[in-house]
Amino acid sequence: MKQSAYEAYDLRTILYPITPEEFFAEYYEKKPLLIRRNDPGYFSQLLSYEEVDRVITTLGLSHPAIEATNAQKPITSGDYTFPSGMIDATRLYQQFAEGATNILPQLHDRVAPLAHLCRALEQEMSARFQTNIYLTPGGEQQGFRTHFDSHDVFVLQVSGTKKWSIFDTPVELPYRGMRFDATQVQAKELTAEFDLGPGDTYYLPRGVMHHAVTQAGGSLHITLGVLHASWTDLLVESLAQVGLHDSSFRRSLPSGFAREGFDRTEAKARFRDLLNRFVESAEFDTALDYFAADLVSTRHPLIEGQMAQVMRLPTLTVDSIVGARPNLLFHFSESEERVTVSCCGRDTTMPAFAGPTLRNVLGSGRVRVGDLAGELDEAGKLVLVRRLILEGLARIVD
Repeated sequence: MKQSAYEAYDLRTILYPITPEEFFAEYYEKKPLLIRRNDPGYFSQLLSYEEVDRVITTLGLSHPAIEATNAQKPITSGDYTFPSGMIDATRLYQQFAEGATNILPQLHDRVAPLAHLCRALEQEMSARFQTNIYLTPGGEQQGFRTHFDSHDVFVLQVSGTKKWSIFDTPVELPYRGMRFDATQVQAKELTAEFDLGPGDTYYLPRGVMHHAVTQAGGSLHITLGVLHASWTDLLVESLAQVGLHDSSFRRSLPSGFAREGFDRTEAKARFRDLLNRFVESAEFDTALDYFAADLVSTRHPLIEGQMAQVMRLPTLTVDSIVGARPNLLFHFSESEERVTVSCCGRDTTMPAFAGPTLRNVLGSGRVRVGDLAGELDEAGKLVLVRRLILEGLARIVD
Protein backbone atom coordinates (compact mmCIF):
# COMPACT_ATOMS: atom_id res chain seq x y z
CA MET A 1 0.00 0.00 0.00
CA LYS A 2 1.43 3.35 -1.02
CA GLN A 3 1.16 6.29 1.33
CA SER A 4 -1.68 8.60 0.32
CA ALA A 5 -0.67 12.19 -0.38
CA TYR A 6 -2.82 13.45 2.49
CA GLU A 7 -1.09 11.11 4.97
CA ALA A 8 1.92 13.41 4.69
CA TYR A 9 0.04 16.17 6.55
CA ASP A 10 1.07 16.47 10.18
CA LEU A 11 2.08 19.15 12.68
CA ARG A 12 5.32 19.89 10.85
CA THR A 13 3.44 20.27 7.56
CA ILE A 14 0.74 22.64 8.78
CA LEU A 15 3.35 24.81 10.55
CA TYR A 16 6.00 24.87 7.79
CA PRO A 17 8.34 26.75 7.63
CA ILE A 18 8.00 27.20 11.42
CA THR A 19 9.28 24.12 13.23
CA PRO A 20 7.22 22.41 15.94
CA GLU A 21 10.02 23.16 18.40
CA GLU A 22 9.81 26.87 17.65
CA PHE A 23 6.02 26.76 17.79
CA PHE A 24 5.88 25.24 21.27
CA ALA A 25 8.63 27.52 22.58
CA GLU A 26 7.30 30.81 21.20
CA TYR A 27 3.59 30.53 20.35
CA TYR A 28 1.60 27.65 21.85
CA GLU A 29 -0.84 29.05 24.44
CA LYS A 30 1.09 32.35 24.27
CA LYS A 31 0.29 34.34 21.11
CA PRO A 32 -1.17 33.98 17.60
CA LEU A 33 0.93 32.84 14.67
CA LEU A 34 0.32 33.78 11.02
CA ILE A 35 2.07 31.67 8.37
CA ARG A 36 1.91 32.88 4.78
CA ARG A 37 3.01 30.56 1.97
CA ASN A 38 1.92 31.99 -1.38
CA ASP A 39 0.98 28.42 -2.32
CA PRO A 40 -2.78 28.25 -3.06
CA GLY A 41 -2.77 24.45 -3.45
CA TYR A 42 -0.95 23.69 -0.20
CA PHE A 43 -4.02 22.10 1.45
CA SER A 44 -5.66 20.77 -1.72
CA GLN A 45 -5.19 17.12 -0.70
CA LEU A 46 -7.18 17.68 2.51
CA LEU A 47 -10.44 19.16 1.27
CA SER A 48 -12.14 20.77 -1.73
CA TYR A 49 -15.41 22.46 -2.65
CA GLU A 50 -16.36 19.29 -4.50
CA GLU A 51 -15.88 17.12 -1.41
CA VAL A 52 -17.90 19.50 0.75
CA ASP A 53 -20.70 19.51 -1.84
CA ARG A 54 -20.65 15.68 -1.93
CA VAL A 55 -21.09 15.53 1.84
CA ILE A 56 -23.92 18.09 1.81
CA THR A 57 -25.87 16.68 -1.14
CA THR A 58 -25.40 12.89 -1.02
CA LEU A 59 -24.86 11.63 2.55
CA GLY A 60 -28.37 12.30 3.85
CA LEU A 61 -27.15 14.05 7.00
CA SER A 62 -29.35 15.71 9.60
CA HIS A 63 -28.91 18.80 11.75
CA PRO A 64 -26.56 19.45 13.58
CA ALA A 65 -24.17 17.48 11.33
CA ILE A 66 -24.52 20.50 9.04
CA GLU A 67 -25.38 23.99 10.28
CA ALA A 68 -25.84 27.45 8.84
CA THR A 69 -25.20 30.81 10.48
CA ASN A 70 -25.18 34.46 9.47
CA ALA A 71 -23.86 37.30 11.64
CA GLN A 72 -26.29 39.69 9.92
CA LYS A 73 -29.54 37.82 10.57
CA PRO A 74 -30.82 34.92 12.70
CA ILE A 75 -31.15 31.49 11.06
CA THR A 76 -32.86 28.48 12.62
CA SER A 77 -32.38 24.85 11.63
CA GLY A 78 -35.94 24.85 10.30
CA ASP A 79 -34.81 27.26 7.58
CA TYR A 80 -32.76 24.53 5.89
CA THR A 81 -34.07 21.15 7.08
CA PHE A 82 -37.01 18.89 6.31
CA PRO A 83 -39.52 18.24 9.12
CA SER A 84 -37.56 15.05 9.91
CA GLY A 85 -34.46 17.13 10.67
CA MET A 86 -32.65 15.93 7.55
CA ILE A 87 -30.73 18.61 5.69
CA ASP A 88 -32.60 20.10 2.74
CA ALA A 89 -29.57 20.82 0.54
CA THR A 90 -31.54 23.08 -1.80
CA ARG A 91 -32.68 25.36 1.00
CA LEU A 92 -29.25 25.21 2.67
CA TYR A 93 -27.65 26.54 -0.50
CA GLN A 94 -30.38 29.17 -0.73
CA GLN A 95 -29.25 30.40 2.68
CA PHE A 96 -25.67 30.28 1.43
CA ALA A 97 -26.63 32.43 -1.59
CA GLU A 98 -28.10 34.96 0.85
CA GLY A 99 -24.87 35.24 2.85
CA ALA A 100 -24.97 32.33 5.31
CA THR A 101 -21.90 30.35 6.31
CA ASN A 102 -22.34 26.59 6.03
CA ILE A 103 -20.65 24.73 8.88
CA LEU A 104 -19.76 21.04 8.84
CA PRO A 105 -18.71 20.08 12.39
CA GLN A 106 -16.71 16.91 13.04
CA LEU A 107 -16.16 16.29 9.33
CA HIS A 108 -13.10 14.19 10.19
CA ASP A 109 -15.60 11.45 11.08
CA ARG A 110 -16.62 11.28 7.39
CA VAL A 111 -13.63 12.42 5.31
CA ALA A 112 -10.48 10.29 5.45
CA PRO A 113 -7.84 13.01 4.86
CA LEU A 114 -9.20 15.02 7.79
CA ALA A 115 -9.32 11.92 9.98
CA HIS A 116 -5.68 11.13 9.24
CA LEU A 117 -4.63 14.73 9.93
CA CYS A 118 -6.40 14.71 13.30
CA ARG A 119 -4.79 11.40 14.20
CA ALA A 120 -1.32 12.67 13.23
CA LEU A 121 -1.79 15.74 15.44
CA GLU A 122 -3.16 13.63 18.30
CA GLN A 123 -0.16 11.35 18.08
CA GLU A 124 2.23 14.30 18.20
CA MET A 125 0.51 16.50 20.80
CA SER A 126 -1.32 13.98 23.04
CA ALA A 127 -4.53 15.97 22.74
CA ARG A 128 -7.81 15.24 21.00
CA PHE A 129 -8.42 17.10 17.75
CA GLN A 130 -11.61 17.92 15.89
CA THR A 131 -12.41 19.66 12.61
CA ASN A 132 -15.02 22.27 11.83
CA ILE A 133 -15.37 23.24 8.16
CA TYR A 134 -16.57 26.71 7.18
CA LEU A 135 -17.94 27.44 3.69
CA THR A 136 -18.73 31.15 3.31
CA PRO A 137 -19.91 33.05 0.20
CA GLY A 138 -18.00 36.04 -1.14
CA GLY A 139 -18.89 39.67 -0.72
CA GLU A 140 -17.78 40.53 2.82
CA GLN A 141 -19.92 37.90 4.52
CA GLN A 142 -19.43 36.99 8.16
CA GLY A 143 -20.60 33.85 9.94
CA PHE A 144 -19.95 34.96 13.53
CA ARG A 145 -19.64 38.25 15.33
CA THR A 146 -16.51 39.01 17.36
CA HIS A 147 -15.93 36.26 19.92
CA PHE A 148 -13.31 34.04 21.53
CA ASP A 149 -13.04 30.24 21.50
CA SER A 150 -12.46 28.14 24.61
CA HIS A 151 -10.01 25.86 22.77
CA ASP A 152 -6.92 26.59 20.68
CA VAL A 153 -7.40 26.42 16.90
CA PHE A 154 -5.34 26.05 13.76
CA VAL A 155 -7.04 27.65 10.77
CA LEU A 156 -6.07 26.09 7.43
CA GLN A 157 -7.27 28.27 4.54
CA VAL A 158 -8.12 25.90 1.69
CA SER A 159 -9.62 28.28 -0.86
CA GLY A 160 -10.52 31.95 -1.09
CA THR A 161 -9.50 34.73 1.28
CA LYS A 162 -10.80 35.93 4.62
CA LYS A 163 -9.97 39.18 6.36
CA TRP A 164 -9.26 38.53 10.03
CA SER A 165 -9.50 41.05 12.84
CA ILE A 166 -7.81 40.22 16.16
CA PHE A 167 -8.50 41.99 19.44
CA ASP A 168 -7.14 41.83 22.97
CA THR A 169 -7.43 38.74 25.18
CA PRO A 170 -10.16 39.31 27.79
CA VAL A 171 -9.84 35.81 29.29
CA GLU A 172 -6.40 34.20 29.37
CA LEU A 173 -6.58 30.48 28.50
CA PRO A 174 -10.26 29.91 29.39
CA TYR A 175 -11.47 26.48 30.43
CA ARG A 176 -13.06 24.47 27.63
CA GLY A 177 -16.43 24.84 29.33
CA MET A 178 -16.20 28.65 29.48
CA ARG A 179 -18.41 29.59 26.53
CA PHE A 180 -18.23 33.09 25.10
CA ASP A 181 -21.00 35.40 26.32
CA ALA A 182 -21.35 38.64 24.35
CA THR A 183 -23.28 40.24 27.22
CA GLN A 184 -20.33 39.75 29.56
CA VAL A 185 -17.28 40.23 27.31
CA GLN A 186 -16.76 42.97 24.76
CA ALA A 187 -14.00 43.41 22.18
CA LYS A 188 -11.54 46.13 23.08
CA GLU A 189 -8.37 47.17 21.28
CA LEU A 190 -7.78 45.93 17.73
CA THR A 191 -4.34 44.30 17.77
CA ALA A 192 -4.00 42.84 14.25
CA GLU A 193 -5.76 42.83 10.89
CA PHE A 194 -4.73 40.73 7.89
CA ASP A 195 -5.92 38.64 4.94
CA LEU A 196 -5.60 34.85 5.22
CA GLY A 197 -5.14 33.42 1.74
CA PRO A 198 -5.33 29.91 0.30
CA GLY A 199 -2.50 27.73 1.61
CA ASP A 200 -1.97 29.89 4.72
CA THR A 201 -2.14 28.77 8.36
CA TYR A 202 -3.23 30.78 11.38
CA TYR A 203 -2.83 29.58 14.96
CA LEU A 204 -5.07 31.24 17.55
CA PRO A 205 -4.75 30.55 21.30
CA ARG A 206 -8.01 30.16 23.21
CA GLY A 207 -9.36 33.37 24.68
CA VAL A 208 -8.22 35.69 21.86
CA MET A 209 -11.10 37.78 20.49
CA HIS A 210 -11.53 37.66 16.71
CA HIS A 211 -13.81 37.68 13.71
CA ALA A 212 -13.33 36.95 10.00
CA VAL A 213 -14.99 38.35 6.86
CA THR A 214 -14.81 36.83 3.39
CA GLN A 215 -13.49 38.73 0.42
CA ALA A 216 -14.57 38.30 -3.22
CA GLY A 217 -15.03 34.73 -4.42
CA GLY A 218 -16.00 33.02 -1.19
CA SER A 219 -13.96 31.03 1.30
CA LEU A 220 -13.40 27.44 2.43
CA HIS A 221 -11.32 26.78 5.52
CA ILE A 222 -10.63 24.01 8.03
CA THR A 223 -10.56 24.85 11.72
CA LEU A 224 -8.65 22.31 13.78
CA GLY A 225 -9.71 22.46 17.42
CA VAL A 226 -7.28 21.33 20.13
CA LEU A 227 -9.20 19.59 22.93
CA HIS A 228 -6.42 19.48 25.49
CA ALA A 229 -6.32 18.15 29.03
CA SER A 230 -5.28 20.84 31.52
CA TRP A 231 -3.31 20.76 34.76
CA THR A 232 -6.61 21.37 36.53
CA ASP A 233 -7.98 18.19 34.93
CA LEU A 234 -4.91 16.31 36.13
CA LEU A 235 -5.22 17.64 39.68
CA VAL A 236 -8.94 16.81 39.82
CA GLU A 237 -8.24 13.25 38.66
CA SER A 238 -5.40 12.91 41.15
CA LEU A 239 -7.65 14.14 43.97
CA ALA A 240 -10.31 11.62 42.96
CA GLN A 241 -7.72 8.84 43.09
CA VAL A 242 -6.57 9.93 46.56
CA GLY A 243 -10.21 9.92 47.71
CA LEU A 244 -10.53 6.28 46.68
CA HIS A 245 -7.90 5.31 49.23
CA ASP A 246 -8.42 7.84 52.03
CA SER A 247 -11.89 8.02 53.58
CA SER A 248 -11.15 11.46 55.10
CA PHE A 249 -11.81 12.99 51.66
CA ARG A 250 -15.14 11.18 51.40
CA ARG A 251 -16.65 12.57 54.59
CA SER A 252 -19.59 14.93 54.20
CA LEU A 253 -19.28 18.68 54.68
CA PRO A 254 -20.11 19.82 58.24
CA SER A 255 -23.76 19.80 59.20
CA GLY A 256 -25.40 23.20 58.96
CA PHE A 257 -22.65 24.86 56.89
CA ALA A 258 -25.25 26.73 54.81
CA ARG A 259 -26.91 28.37 57.83
CA GLU A 260 -26.34 32.02 58.57
CA GLY A 261 -23.79 32.45 61.37
CA PHE A 262 -22.19 29.02 60.92
CA ASP A 263 -18.73 28.96 62.57
CA ARG A 264 -16.27 27.94 59.83
CA THR A 265 -13.15 27.74 62.04
CA GLU A 266 -13.10 23.97 62.40
CA ALA A 267 -14.06 23.42 58.76
CA LYS A 268 -11.19 25.62 57.58
CA ALA A 269 -8.74 23.62 59.68
CA ARG A 270 -10.10 20.37 58.20
CA PHE A 271 -9.76 21.84 54.70
CA ARG A 272 -6.09 22.73 55.31
CA ASP A 273 -5.44 19.29 56.72
CA LEU A 274 -6.95 17.64 53.62
CA LEU A 275 -4.81 19.81 51.35
CA ASN A 276 -1.70 18.66 53.17
CA ARG A 277 -2.82 15.02 52.99
CA PHE A 278 -3.43 15.43 49.25
CA VAL A 279 0.05 16.83 48.66
CA GLU A 280 1.58 13.91 50.57
CA SER A 281 -0.52 11.23 48.83
CA ALA A 282 -1.03 12.43 45.25
CA GLU A 283 0.56 10.21 42.58
CA PHE A 284 1.55 12.15 39.47
CA ASP A 285 2.36 9.11 37.35
CA THR A 286 -0.90 7.37 38.17
CA ALA A 287 -2.96 10.44 37.21
CA LEU A 288 -1.01 11.06 34.01
CA ASP A 289 -1.31 7.38 33.07
CA TYR A 290 -5.08 7.76 33.35
CA PHE A 291 -5.15 10.52 30.72
CA ALA A 292 -2.72 8.67 28.45
CA ALA A 293 -4.83 5.51 28.61
CA ASP A 294 -8.03 7.48 28.03
CA LEU A 295 -6.62 9.10 24.89
CA VAL A 296 -5.19 5.87 23.48
CA SER A 297 -8.30 3.80 24.18
CA THR A 298 -10.74 6.24 22.59
CA ARG A 299 -9.01 6.73 19.23
CA HIS A 300 -10.97 4.54 16.82
CA PRO A 301 -8.88 2.69 14.21
CA LEU A 302 -8.23 4.21 10.79
CA ILE A 303 -7.96 1.07 8.66
CA GLU A 304 -8.56 2.39 5.17
CA GLY A 305 -7.90 -0.36 2.62
CA GLN A 306 -8.33 -3.18 5.15
CA MET A 307 -10.26 -5.35 2.69
CA ALA A 308 -7.31 -5.38 0.31
CA GLN A 309 -4.94 -6.08 3.20
CA VAL A 310 -6.90 -9.13 4.32
CA MET A 311 -7.17 -10.41 0.75
CA ARG A 312 -3.38 -10.17 0.39
CA LEU A 313 -2.64 -12.20 3.52
CA PRO A 314 -2.26 -15.50 1.60
CA THR A 315 0.60 -13.90 -0.39
CA LEU A 316 2.49 -12.69 2.71
CA THR A 317 6.07 -14.01 2.78
CA VAL A 318 9.28 -13.28 4.64
CA ASP A 319 10.22 -10.98 1.74
CA SER A 320 7.09 -8.84 2.11
CA ILE A 321 7.57 -5.24 3.24
CA VAL A 322 5.30 -4.31 6.13
CA GLY A 323 4.90 -1.44 8.57
CA ALA A 324 2.71 0.04 11.25
CA ARG A 325 -0.47 1.86 10.33
CA PRO A 326 0.40 5.57 10.28
CA ASN A 327 -0.04 7.70 13.41
CA LEU A 328 -0.99 4.88 15.75
CA LEU A 329 -1.54 5.81 19.37
CA PHE A 330 -0.63 2.79 21.45
CA HIS A 331 0.76 1.74 24.82
CA PHE A 332 2.98 -1.24 25.67
CA SER A 333 2.81 -3.19 28.93
CA GLU A 334 5.02 -6.16 29.66
CA SER A 335 5.40 -8.88 32.28
CA GLU A 336 7.59 -11.96 32.49
CA GLU A 337 4.97 -14.02 30.65
CA ARG A 338 3.39 -11.69 28.12
CA VAL A 339 3.49 -8.39 26.25
CA THR A 340 0.36 -6.37 25.52
CA VAL A 341 -0.15 -3.48 23.14
CA SER A 342 -3.22 -1.35 23.84
CA CYS A 343 -4.49 0.48 20.78
CA CYS A 344 -7.81 1.54 19.26
CA GLY A 345 -9.76 0.42 22.33
CA ARG A 346 -8.39 -3.14 22.16
CA ASP A 347 -5.61 -5.12 23.82
CA THR A 348 -3.45 -7.43 21.72
CA THR A 349 -1.52 -9.86 23.94
CA MET A 350 1.35 -12.12 22.91
CA PRO A 351 4.02 -14.18 24.68
CA ALA A 352 6.80 -12.07 26.17
CA PHE A 353 9.41 -13.44 23.76
CA ALA A 354 7.48 -11.84 20.87
CA GLY A 355 7.98 -8.36 22.39
CA PRO A 356 11.05 -7.27 20.37
CA THR A 357 9.44 -8.32 17.09
CA LEU A 358 6.16 -6.61 18.02
CA ARG A 359 7.96 -3.39 18.88
CA ASN A 360 9.95 -3.56 15.64
CA VAL A 361 6.81 -3.80 13.49
CA LEU A 362 4.93 -1.02 15.28
CA GLY A 363 8.01 1.21 15.30
CA SER A 364 8.66 0.89 11.58
CA GLY A 365 7.21 2.45 8.48
CA ARG A 366 8.83 -0.15 6.21
CA VAL A 367 10.58 -3.36 7.20
CA ARG A 368 11.08 -6.76 5.54
CA VAL A 369 9.33 -9.50 7.51
CA GLY A 370 12.43 -11.70 7.49
CA ASP A 371 14.54 -8.83 8.89
CA LEU A 372 12.35 -8.18 11.93
CA ALA A 373 14.14 -8.13 15.29
CA GLY A 374 13.73 -10.73 17.99
CA GLU A 375 14.11 -14.45 18.52
CA LEU A 376 11.09 -15.58 16.48
CA ASP A 377 11.86 -17.81 13.53
CA GLU A 378 10.51 -16.93 10.08
CA ALA A 379 7.27 -18.85 10.63
CA GLY A 380 6.73 -17.07 13.95
CA LYS A 381 7.34 -13.66 12.38
CA LEU A 382 4.76 -14.39 9.69
CA VAL A 383 2.20 -15.45 12.31
CA LEU A 384 2.81 -12.25 14.31
CA VAL A 385 2.59 -9.98 11.26
CA ARG A 386 -0.60 -11.64 10.03
CA ARG A 387 -2.21 -11.05 13.41
CA LEU A 388 -1.18 -7.40 13.48
CA ILE A 389 -2.63 -6.90 10.00
CA LEU A 390 -5.90 -8.54 11.03
CA GLU A 391 -5.98 -6.31 14.14
CA GLY A 392 -5.56 -3.24 11.94
CA LEU A 393 -2.24 -2.30 13.54
CA ALA A 394 0.05 -3.08 10.59
CA ARG A 395 -0.20 -3.22 6.82
CA ILE A 396 1.64 -4.55 3.79
CA VAL A 397 3.29 -1.51 2.20
CA ASP A 398 5.18 -2.88 -0.84
